[in-house]
Amino acid sequence: MNKKDAIISAALELLAEKGVHNTPMSAIAKVAGTGMGTIYNYFPNKDLLINDIYVSIKKKEKSAFLDFESSKPIKTQFEHYFLSIINFFINNPSYFRFMEQLQASPIITQESREEGGKSVEPVFLLLKKGQQERIIKNIEIEELLMFIGGAVLSYLRWYFSQTKSTQTSLKNQVQMVWDAIKE
Repeated sequence: MNKKDAIISAALELLAEKGVHNTPMSAIAKVAGTGMGTIYNYFPNKDLLINDIYVSIKKKEKSAFLDFESSKPIKTQFEHYFLSIINFFINNPSYFRFMEQLQASPIITQESREEGGKSVEPVFLLLKKGQQERIIKNIEIEELLMFIGGAVLSYLRWYFSQTKSTQTSLKNQVQMVWDAIKE
């Protein structure tokens, strides 16, 4: 792992565990096994480091569900998306803890938000197609995405707070969200 990757990995670990405001750059340097000067060579300040991690996670999030099969029914594609995004964060709990802290944070720049927004392009197009085919409710796509995102966030919060979970609860969540957005 090169120094930049070590810095990003250490930062993600600490920021997810201790919080954005409780993690000094000196702690990141220590865990990364590097000096402060090296960190500042890559990231002039903590906000830029945080934005880099945010965009990186959003790109990985998008790649987690790129294999939409457009020949499948809209419902099947939606179920695939919903399960993929849930499983992405279940398999990467530090990503979830990091992203949850930054939902409405002013630290994330508009440029990073726009870049991160590309992660939902496949589902945006899916919802649009579903509306054109009169399968998905005719509600602004942004509102549908906000609703779906809220359901994902709520489920993940619940999942990570449980000592055990069942596949049944996830199946129920998928069905309830589908029932809410379908025509």
